[in-house]
Amino acid sequence: MRTTYFDEDDILVIRLSDKPIVREVSQNWNTHISYAEDGSAVEIVLLEARANGVYPMQIEYARAA
Repeated sequence: MRTTYFDEDDILVIRLSDKPIVREVSQNWNTHISYAEDGSAVEIVLLEARANGVYPMQIEYARAA
């Protein structure tokens, strides 16, 4: 996974995979998800990420039991 934040535009891009994007779907005006041919999510784009409290992100790690 790779994240990129564009400060001037307040856009957060979360890249989940290196698969080619074949379809993009807008969930609402500021959340867009891109999919690979096999239906898996490849990328999530969040507009106005800081303004909506999504960035900076808090990362939590699961611990093995």
